[in-house]
Amino acid sequence: MSERLKGKVALITGAGRGLGRCHALALAAEGAKVVVNDLGGALDGTGADRTPADEVVTEIKAMGSDAIANYENVASFEGAEKMVKCAMDNFGRLDILVNNAGVLRDRMVFNMSEQEWDLVLKVHLYGHFNCARHASTVFRQQRSGRIVNTSSSAGLGNMGQANYSAAKEGIVGLTRTLARDLGRYGITCNAIRPMAGTRMTLTPELKAAWGKSMGVSGADLDNFMKTIFTPPENVSPFVVFLCTDEAANINGRTFSVMGGEVHLYSEPEYIKSIYTKGTWTVDELCELVPVSLASGLENPTPPKT
Repeated sequence: MSERLKGKVALITGAGRGLGRCHALALAAEGAKVVVNDLGGALDGTGADRTPADEVVTEIKAMGSDAIANYENVASFEGAEKMVKCAMDNFGRLDILVNNAGVLRDRMVFNMSEQEWDLVLKVHLYGHFNCARHASTVFRQQRSGRIVNTSSSAGLGNMGQANYSAAKEGIVGLTRTLARDLGRYGITCNAIRPMAGTRMTLTPELKAAWGKSMGVSGADLDNFMKTIFTPPENVSPFVVFLCTDEAANINGRTFSVMGGEVHLYSEPEYIKSIYTKGTWTVDELCELVPVSLASGLENPTPPKT
Protein backbone atom coordinates (compact mmCIF):
# COMPACT_ATOMS: atom_id res chain seq x y z
CA MET A 1 0.00 0.00 0.00
CA SER A 2 1.04 3.63 -0.47
CA GLU A 3 0.47 4.72 3.15
CA ARG A 4 -1.51 7.74 1.99
CA LEU A 5 -2.95 8.07 5.51
CA LYS A 6 0.28 7.72 7.48
CA GLY A 7 0.10 9.87 10.62
CA LYS A 8 -3.72 10.04 10.48
CA VAL A 9 -6.08 8.68 13.13
CA ALA A 10 -9.44 7.18 12.18
CA LEU A 11 -12.52 6.33 14.26
CA ILE A 12 -14.80 3.70 12.70
CA THR A 13 -18.09 2.79 14.37
CA GLY A 14 -19.49 -0.72 14.07
CA ALA A 15 -15.98 -1.83 13.12
CA GLY A 16 -16.06 -5.28 14.67
CA ARG A 17 -17.80 -7.00 11.76
CA GLY A 18 -18.84 -6.63 8.12
CA LEU A 19 -18.26 -3.32 6.39
CA GLY A 20 -16.84 -1.61 9.48
CA ARG A 21 -14.18 -4.26 9.95
CA CYS A 22 -13.17 -4.02 6.30
CA HIS A 23 -13.01 -0.22 6.51
CA ALA A 24 -10.80 -0.44 9.61
CA LEU A 25 -8.40 -2.87 7.96
CA ALA A 26 -8.26 -0.84 4.73
CA LEU A 27 -7.57 2.43 6.55
CA ALA A 28 -4.88 0.74 8.66
CA ALA A 29 -3.30 -0.68 5.51
CA GLU A 30 -2.87 2.90 4.29
CA GLY A 31 -1.06 3.83 7.49
CA ALA A 32 -3.87 5.19 9.69
CA LYS A 33 -4.09 4.43 13.39
CA VAL A 34 -7.58 3.20 14.18
CA VAL A 35 -10.09 3.42 17.00
CA VAL A 36 -12.17 0.28 16.47
CA ASN A 37 -15.57 1.03 17.96
CA ASP A 38 -18.12 -1.75 18.33
CA LEU A 39 -20.69 -2.38 21.03
CA GLY A 40 -20.79 -5.99 19.89
CA GLY A 41 -24.56 -6.23 19.91
CA ALA A 42 -26.76 -8.60 17.96
CA LEU A 43 -28.28 -7.61 14.62
CA ASP A 44 -31.40 -6.33 16.42
CA GLY A 45 -29.30 -4.18 18.77
CA THR A 46 -29.59 -6.37 21.85
CA GLY A 47 -26.66 -7.50 23.99
CA ALA A 48 -22.99 -6.52 23.95
CA ASP A 49 -19.71 -8.34 23.30
CA ARG A 50 -16.17 -6.95 23.32
CA THR A 51 -14.77 -9.80 21.24
CA PRO A 52 -15.47 -8.41 17.71
CA ALA A 53 -13.66 -5.10 18.38
CA ASP A 54 -10.78 -6.84 20.13
CA GLU A 55 -10.30 -9.25 17.24
CA VAL A 56 -10.08 -6.43 14.69
CA VAL A 57 -7.51 -4.63 16.84
CA THR A 58 -5.45 -7.82 16.88
CA GLU A 59 -5.69 -8.04 13.07
CA ILE A 60 -4.56 -4.44 12.63
CA LYS A 61 -1.61 -4.82 14.98
CA ALA A 62 -0.57 -7.97 13.12
CA MET A 63 -0.41 -5.80 9.98
CA GLY A 64 2.11 -3.54 11.70
CA SER A 65 -0.25 -0.64 12.32
CA ASP A 66 -1.76 0.53 15.62
CA ALA A 67 -5.31 0.34 16.95
CA ILE A 68 -7.33 0.43 20.11
CA ALA A 69 -10.77 -1.02 20.85
CA ASN A 70 -13.70 1.02 22.04
CA TYR A 71 -17.04 -0.43 23.14
CA GLU A 72 -19.29 2.64 23.48
CA ASN A 73 -22.82 2.79 22.07
CA VAL A 74 -23.24 5.26 19.16
CA ALA A 75 -26.81 5.91 20.30
CA SER A 76 -25.41 7.63 23.40
CA PHE A 77 -24.36 11.30 23.08
CA GLU A 78 -21.95 10.83 25.97
CA GLY A 79 -20.71 7.54 24.51
CA ALA A 80 -19.80 9.26 21.24
CA GLU A 81 -17.89 11.91 23.18
CA LYS A 82 -15.93 9.14 24.90
CA MET A 83 -15.04 7.62 21.50
CA VAL A 84 -13.45 10.89 20.38
CA LYS A 85 -11.71 11.22 23.73
CA CYS A 86 -10.36 7.68 23.27
CA ALA A 87 -8.70 8.76 20.03
CA MET A 88 -7.27 11.92 21.57
CA ASP A 89 -6.04 10.20 24.73
CA ASN A 90 -4.35 7.33 22.91
CA PHE A 91 -3.18 8.88 19.64
CA GLY A 92 -3.24 12.63 20.28
CA ARG A 93 -5.47 13.52 17.34
CA LEU A 94 -8.43 12.50 15.18
CA ASP A 95 -8.58 12.98 11.41
CA ILE A 96 -11.22 10.59 10.07
CA LEU A 97 -14.69 9.52 11.20
CA VAL A 98 -16.47 6.68 9.43
CA ASN A 99 -20.04 6.33 10.70
CA ASN A 100 -21.00 2.73 10.03
CA ALA A 101 -22.74 1.17 13.07
CA GLY A 102 -26.27 -0.07 12.50
CA VAL A 103 -29.08 -2.39 13.55
CA LEU A 104 -32.24 -3.76 11.98
CA ARG A 105 -35.81 -4.09 13.28
CA ASP A 106 -37.72 -4.79 10.08
CA ARG A 107 -41.51 -4.72 10.24
CA MET A 108 -44.37 -3.60 8.03
CA VAL A 109 -45.35 -0.13 9.18
CA PHE A 110 -48.79 -1.23 10.42
CA ASN A 111 -47.07 -3.73 12.76
CA MET A 112 -44.08 -1.61 13.82
CA SER A 113 -43.82 -0.69 17.49
CA GLU A 114 -42.68 2.67 18.81
CA GLN A 115 -39.67 0.95 20.38
CA GLU A 116 -38.65 -0.60 17.03
CA TRP A 117 -38.90 2.79 15.36
CA ASP A 118 -36.97 4.57 18.10
CA LEU A 119 -34.14 2.03 18.33
CA VAL A 120 -33.30 2.11 14.62
CA LEU A 121 -33.45 5.92 14.48
CA LYS A 122 -31.29 6.17 17.61
CA VAL A 123 -28.52 3.91 16.31
CA HIS A 124 -28.44 5.09 12.70
CA LEU A 125 -29.48 8.74 12.57
CA TYR A 126 -28.76 9.82 16.14
CA GLY A 127 -25.57 7.74 16.06
CA HIS A 128 -24.31 9.60 12.99
CA PHE A 129 -25.10 12.95 14.60
CA ASN A 130 -23.61 12.05 17.98
CA CYS A 131 -20.26 11.01 16.53
CA ALA A 132 -20.11 13.84 13.97
CA ARG A 133 -20.98 16.38 16.67
CA HIS A 134 -18.02 15.47 18.87
CA ALA A 135 -15.55 14.70 16.08
CA SER A 136 -16.32 18.02 14.36
CA THR A 137 -15.21 19.92 17.45
CA VAL A 138 -11.73 18.43 17.07
CA PHE A 139 -11.77 18.78 13.28
CA ARG A 140 -12.75 22.45 13.49
CA GLN A 141 -9.84 23.21 15.81
CA GLN A 142 -7.47 21.34 13.48
CA ARG A 143 -9.10 22.92 10.42
CA SER A 144 -9.12 19.53 8.75
CA GLY A 145 -11.06 16.28 8.85
CA ARG A 146 -12.97 13.66 6.87
CA ILE A 147 -16.42 12.26 7.67
CA VAL A 148 -17.84 9.33 5.71
CA ASN A 149 -21.46 8.46 6.50
CA THR A 150 -23.28 5.24 5.66
CA SER A 151 -26.67 5.57 4.01
CA SER A 152 -28.44 2.87 2.01
CA SER A 153 -30.46 2.39 -1.15
CA ALA A 154 -33.23 1.46 1.30
CA GLY A 155 -33.51 5.18 1.96
CA LEU A 156 -35.10 5.47 -1.48
CA GLY A 157 -37.93 3.27 -0.19
CA ASN A 158 -37.96 -0.39 0.83
CA MET A 159 -40.95 -2.47 1.90
CA GLY A 160 -40.96 -3.42 5.58
CA GLN A 161 -38.19 -0.98 6.54
CA ALA A 162 -39.93 2.29 7.40
CA ASN A 163 -37.60 2.90 10.37
CA TYR A 164 -34.40 1.95 8.53
CA SER A 165 -35.39 3.82 5.35
CA ALA A 166 -36.23 6.98 7.28
CA ALA A 167 -32.94 6.86 9.18
CA LYS A 168 -30.83 6.17 6.10
CA GLU A 169 -32.36 8.96 4.03
CA GLY A 170 -32.11 11.27 7.03
CA ILE A 171 -28.38 10.56 6.95
CA VAL A 172 -28.22 11.94 3.40
CA GLY A 173 -29.80 15.21 4.54
CA LEU A 174 -27.47 15.30 7.53
CA THR A 175 -24.50 14.76 5.21
CA ARG A 176 -25.43 17.71 3.01
CA THR A 177 -25.77 20.02 6.00
CA LEU A 178 -22.58 18.85 7.72
CA ALA A 179 -20.75 19.58 4.47
CA ARG A 180 -22.07 23.13 4.51
CA ASP A 181 -21.47 23.68 8.23
CA LEU A 182 -17.93 22.32 8.21
CA GLY A 183 -16.53 22.86 4.72
CA ARG A 184 -15.09 26.27 5.55
CA TYR A 185 -12.84 24.61 8.14
CA GLY A 186 -11.26 22.19 5.68
CA ILE A 187 -13.62 19.34 6.63
CA THR A 188 -15.50 17.18 4.14
CA CYS A 189 -18.54 15.01 4.73
CA ASN A 190 -19.83 12.51 2.17
CA ALA A 191 -22.13 9.48 2.23
CA ILE A 192 -22.09 6.07 0.62
CA ARG A 193 -24.94 3.71 -0.19
CA PRO A 194 -23.08 0.37 -0.13
CA MET A 195 -24.43 -2.78 -1.76
CA ALA A 196 -22.45 -5.33 0.24
CA GLY A 197 -23.18 -8.81 1.50
CA THR A 198 -23.20 -8.55 5.30
CA ARG A 199 -25.27 -9.91 8.16
CA MET A 200 -27.60 -6.91 7.68
CA THR A 201 -28.27 -7.55 4.00
CA LEU A 202 -28.15 -11.34 3.80
CA THR A 203 -30.70 -12.16 6.49
CA PRO A 204 -33.09 -15.05 5.71
CA GLU A 205 -35.99 -12.58 5.64
CA LEU A 206 -34.34 -10.31 3.10
CA LYS A 207 -33.20 -13.25 0.97
CA ALA A 208 -36.76 -14.56 0.95
CA ALA A 209 -38.08 -11.13 -0.06
CA TRP A 210 -35.57 -10.86 -2.90
CA GLY A 211 -36.40 -14.41 -4.03
CA LYS A 212 -40.13 -13.68 -4.06
CA SER A 213 -39.73 -10.40 -5.96
CA MET A 214 -37.42 -11.99 -8.56
CA GLY A 215 -39.19 -15.34 -8.75
CA VAL A 216 -36.04 -17.38 -7.97
CA SER A 217 -34.97 -19.75 -5.19
CA GLY A 218 -32.24 -22.17 -4.13
CA ALA A 219 -28.93 -21.94 -6.00
CA ASP A 220 -30.41 -19.46 -8.47
CA LEU A 221 -31.26 -17.14 -5.58
CA ASP A 222 -27.76 -17.48 -4.09
CA ASN A 223 -26.17 -16.63 -7.43
CA PHE A 224 -28.52 -13.68 -7.86
CA MET A 225 -27.63 -12.34 -4.40
CA LYS A 226 -23.94 -12.49 -5.29
CA THR A 227 -24.55 -10.32 -8.34
CA ILE A 228 -26.39 -7.73 -6.22
CA PHE A 229 -24.27 -7.71 -3.06
CA THR A 230 -20.50 -7.40 -3.39
CA PRO A 231 -18.17 -8.72 -0.64
CA PRO A 232 -17.81 -5.94 1.97
CA GLU A 233 -14.05 -5.58 1.44
CA ASN A 234 -14.81 -4.37 -2.11
CA VAL A 235 -16.53 -1.26 -0.73
CA SER A 236 -13.68 -0.13 1.53
CA PRO A 237 -11.25 1.23 -1.11
CA PHE A 238 -13.73 3.98 -2.00
CA VAL A 239 -14.18 4.84 1.68
CA VAL A 240 -10.40 5.13 1.98
CA PHE A 241 -10.32 7.33 -1.12
CA LEU A 242 -12.83 9.75 0.42
CA CYS A 243 -10.43 10.12 3.36
CA THR A 244 -7.39 11.07 1.23
CA ASP A 245 -6.08 14.46 0.10
CA GLU A 246 -7.15 13.59 -3.45
CA ALA A 247 -10.80 13.79 -2.31
CA ALA A 248 -10.42 17.21 -0.64
CA ASN A 249 -12.83 18.90 -3.06
CA ILE A 250 -15.60 16.27 -2.79
CA ASN A 251 -18.07 17.45 -0.18
CA GLY A 252 -21.73 16.81 0.58
CA ARG A 253 -22.16 14.14 -2.08
CA THR A 254 -23.65 10.64 -2.05
CA PHE A 255 -22.22 7.61 -3.86
CA SER A 256 -23.50 4.11 -4.56
CA VAL A 257 -20.63 1.66 -4.06
CA MET A 258 -20.90 -1.88 -5.42
CA GLY A 259 -17.31 -3.07 -5.64
CA GLY A 260 -16.28 -2.48 -9.24
CA GLU A 261 -19.18 -0.05 -9.73
CA VAL A 262 -19.24 3.38 -8.11
CA HIS A 263 -22.02 5.81 -8.98
CA LEU A 264 -22.44 9.48 -8.06
CA TYR A 265 -26.04 10.32 -7.18
CA SER A 266 -27.58 13.46 -8.63
CA GLU A 267 -28.89 16.07 -6.23
CA PRO A 268 -32.71 16.55 -6.16
CA GLU A 269 -34.03 19.09 -8.61
CA TYR A 270 -37.33 20.10 -10.17
CA ILE A 271 -38.26 18.05 -13.21
CA LYS A 272 -41.71 19.50 -13.98
CA SER A 273 -43.54 22.64 -12.90
CA ILE A 274 -46.91 24.34 -13.22
CA TYR A 275 -47.65 28.03 -12.63
CA THR A 276 -50.62 30.28 -12.04
CA LYS A 277 -51.23 33.82 -10.89
CA GLY A 278 -52.34 33.70 -7.28
CA THR A 279 -53.26 30.31 -5.82
CA TRP A 280 -54.46 27.13 -7.51
CA THR A 281 -57.98 25.91 -6.79
CA VAL A 282 -58.58 22.24 -6.09
CA ASP A 283 -60.77 21.99 -9.22
CA GLU A 284 -57.95 23.41 -11.37
CA LEU A 285 -55.41 21.02 -9.87
CA CYS A 286 -57.66 18.01 -10.35
CA GLU A 287 -57.97 18.91 -14.02
CA LEU A 288 -54.36 19.91 -14.75
CA VAL A 289 -52.02 17.82 -12.55
CA PRO A 290 -52.94 14.38 -13.99
CA VAL A 291 -51.97 15.57 -17.48
CA SER A 292 -48.93 17.63 -16.45
CA LEU A 293 -47.00 16.99 -13.20
CA ALA A 294 -48.35 13.48 -12.77
CA SER A 295 -48.34 12.49 -16.43
CA GLY A 296 -46.56 9.15 -16.82
CA LEU A 297 -46.29 8.48 -13.08
CA GLU A 298 -47.10 4.95 -11.92
CA ASN A 299 -48.07 3.69 -8.50
CA PRO A 300 -45.17 1.42 -7.45
CA THR A 301 -47.52 -0.79 -5.44
CA PRO A 302 -51.02 -0.51 -6.86
CA PRO A 303 -53.94 -1.96 -4.90
CA LYS A 304 -54.57 -5.68 -5.37
CA THR A 305 -57.96 -6.68 -6.71
